[in-house]
Amino acid sequence: MNQPLFTLIIPCFNEENAIETTINQLRDHLKTVSHYELIVVNDGSTDKTIDILQKLKKNDDHLQIVTHERNQGYGAALKTGIRRAKAPWIVITDADGTYPNQRIPELIELAQNADMVIGARIAENVTYPFIRKIPKWFLSHYASWIAGCKIPDMNSGLRIFRRTIAEKFLNILPNGFSFTTTITLAMLINHYDVRFVPVEYYARIGHSKIKPLQDTLNFVQLIIRTGIYFAPLRVFMPLVIIFSLAFLGTLSYDIFVLRDITDKTLILLMFSMNTTLFALLADMIDKRNG
Repeated sequence: MNQPLFTLIIPCFNEENAIETTINQLRDHLKTVSHYELIVVNDGSTDKTIDILQKLKKNDDHLQIVTHERNQGYGAALKTGIRRAKAPWIVITDADGTYPNQRIPELIELAQNADMVIGARIAENVTYPFIRKIPKWFLSHYASWIAGCKIPDMNSGLRIFRRTIAEKFLNILPNGFSFTTTITLAMLINHYDVRFVPVEYYARIGHSKIKPLQDTLNFVQLIIRTGIYFAPLRVFMPLVIIFSLAFLGTLSYDIFVLRDITDKTLILLMFSMNTTLFALLADMIDKRNG
């Protein structure tokens, strides 16, 4: 009876301008819920964030504050919260006021028949920097190809999922912003029931911590790595097809024009065979490991 229904985790780094408003709004949105816990992970903030949190804690029995002595990253903060959570469900949101947290009770209700419910930022009122739309479009389509299904929003920071499932993937979940991307792909590729609910997305309070170029490159690397981990054939088969077509093209040219087999053709043949064998071996290891 004393177990909380869900654990709400908020990673927080230098959010002195937004954290108090966010927590007060969450209190209002969740005032009808009696059993829940709220964990704010202060990820090495250097501003007045921790002072504000300690003031808020005096009037809130639900609030727990966990502090990292140094900044470890968004994903690291979420993993710290998950390890301390007692509830069977984990809810995550950001501290910067960008997500419609009033939708959390709705997501919790929908999650009772799913493994993860994601607040997808595809509603009408979405404030999203244009510089992030282009890489987001490419990465979403590539991630959808690897997962074998359409992913409307792969890295939304508003979602609810089962704690036991998240714990299975903690060892591969990154410490940076790619945490949400990885857990989305991991659950979809492993055929968990993941549902997307359109939500709005507002302009953040304060300055963004995201570095567009660096984080986009990290996302690409992470998607490929996660794909190799869970769906190696999806990642390697396009390379096999490219090498095979190139081999057939050079082979035809050698036979009908040069009347000889060149080294280039043999190299492309070896690339095709080696990539195919590597993909099949990776897939076999994946299947044997369940």
